[in-house]
Amino acid sequence: MVGRRTVVAAALGLAAAACGAPRRTAERAAVGAAAPDAPSGPPSGPPSPAPGGTRPPAPPTREQVLDRYAGRAPQQWGTDLPGVVPTVPDGALALTFDACGGPGGDGYDAALIGTLRRLRVPATLFLNSRWVDANPGPFAELAADPLFELGNHGTAHRPLSVTGRSAYGITGTADPAAAYDEVAANRAKLTALLGRAPGWFRAGTAHYDEVAVALVAELGERVAGFAVNGDGGATFTPGQVAATLAAAAPGSIVISHFNHPDAGTGEGYARALPALLDAGRRFVRLSD
Repeated sequence: MVGRRTVVAAALGLAAAACGAPRRTAERAAVGAAAPDAPSGPPSGPPSPAPGGTRPPAPPTREQVLDRYAGRAPQQWGTDLPGVVPTVPDGALALTFDACGGPGGDGYDAALIGTLRRLRVPATLFLNSRWVDANPGPFAELAADPLFELGNHGTAHRPLSVTGRSAYGITGTADPAAAYDEVAANRAKLTALLGRAPGWFRAGTAHYDEVAVALVAELGERVAGFAVNGDGGATFTPGQVAATLAAAAPGSIVISHFNHPDAGTGEGYARALPALLDAGRRFVRLSD
C-alpha cells in the first residue's frame, strides 16, 4: 500500500489550484489516488461542553496569539503534517468540496450540488469568505440543507504560514497575527451567518506549517487534509474524475471543488456516484 505522503506528493501538483489560480489542462493532470494510511481516530468538531455543562475555554484573542506564537520558528511545510487529517474511520468516504472565491473562483456548480442532493450523498463544503460574499443565495440554500456541513476555507484564500511561505505562487500569511486573521475572520463570518462555529478548516492551497496548524486548533477547529485529489484542482476531465473516485480507498477524504461549473467535476461525480452507491460505499461528512 502506498503511504499517505506518496499519495499527496503524486496528487498535489494539481490540488486547490482551481481556487482562482490559472487552470492547467486536464491532459496534464495525473489521475489516481492510492490508499491512505489507517486513520488514527474519528474526526470531531469543536470541543464539546465538559461534564456538568461547563463550556470549554474560549479561543485565544488576537493579542494572546501574538504573545504566544511570537518567535516560533516552524520546521515543516506542506499538506501532510501532524494535525492535518487525511482520512476518516470505518471505511467511509468523506467528500469535501472547496469554494475559494476571488477572481475566477466565485462560480457555483449547481449541477454538482444537485447530484449530491438527488443521490442523498452528504459532503463537507469549505467556503472562503469571498465566495460567501459573492453567492448569498447559494450560501443560504447550502446552509439550510442538513446534507451538507460547512467548513472554513479562510478569509483571503492564503496558505497558512507564520513566516510568509508560498504555494502555487500564492503568498502565505506573513506572521502569527496574519494567520490568526485568515482563520478567525472567516470563522466569525460563518458563525454569525450559521449561528454556530465551523468545526473544520482548510487553508487556501491546503498548505501549512506546524505552528499554523497548532494555531488553528487553538481557535477550535480541526484541519482537513485529503488522501485523494478528486478533480485535480478542477482540471480533470469527467472521465478522470470518475476514475479517480472509483479508485478511492475506504477511509479517504476526497478533495474537489464546486466553484467551477465549467470543469469536469460535476459530470465526473454524476458518473461515479451511482456505481459507488450500488457497490455499498458509504459517505459521511467530516463531523459525522
